[in-house]
Amino acid sequence: MNKPSQAWSYSSIKTFEQCPKKYYHLKIAKDVKDEGGEASIYGNLVHKAAEDYVRDGKPIPPEYSYMQPLLDALLRIPGEKHCELKLGVSLEDNNYYPADFYAPGVWWRGIADLLVVSTSTAYLVDYKTGKNAKYADPTQLDMLAGAVFTHMPWVTKIKSGLLYVVSGEFIKKEHIAKNRTSYLATFDDALDRLVVAEKVGVWNPVSGPLCKFCPVVSCAHNRKR
Repeated sequence: MNKPSQAWSYSSIKTFEQCPKKYYHLKIAKDVKDEGGEASIYGNLVHKAAEDYVRDGKPIPPEYSYMQPLLDALLRIPGEKHCELKLGVSLEDNNYYPADFYAPGVWWRGIADLLVVSTSTAYLVDYKTGKNAKYADPTQLDMLAGAVFTHMPWVTKIKSGLLYVVSGEFIKKEHIAKNRTSYLATFDDALDRLVVAEKVGVWNPVSGPLCKFCPVVSCAHNRKR
């Protein structure tokens, strides 16, 4: 089983799949920084408001009040609530182990926006700030579920979902502990390609509609040139 030279996350592997050259500049050479746009800033503010409300009972700012009924429904789920829970997984001898998020040599890192643990069942929610669920990708839930099972072996079932706080859509999935290994192998094909790219030093650019937002302005496909 191949391991990249550094810890990866859902967002970083999706960046590699979108464009290896962009990944190289952001994650390997680190000669470009993605400052993020308005959507990124908005998403961070929404996540912070949700965290403060669920964890501390802090009133939701008026501009985000539309999501209060959704968060109230989550608060009614019985169990211990963990907000913005940082999870790490290590990979040694083809086996997965729990790891601290910041541990040296950690294989994967992920953050659960909300995890509610009630005996052997847990509820896993990832907040989304897109207008709708048209481009929903629940594969990130598979990785998070696999990590939860790794850190909390007493949990046998996870009811998870992507919660689109603007449209109110909820993309549901259910995970069971016996499939933990398969969940953590969700991105193995992409990781294999990433390891090959690292070994041969070839990071081919990919042209697409997102090029106009890319911070790698030196790329021939960049629309900002």
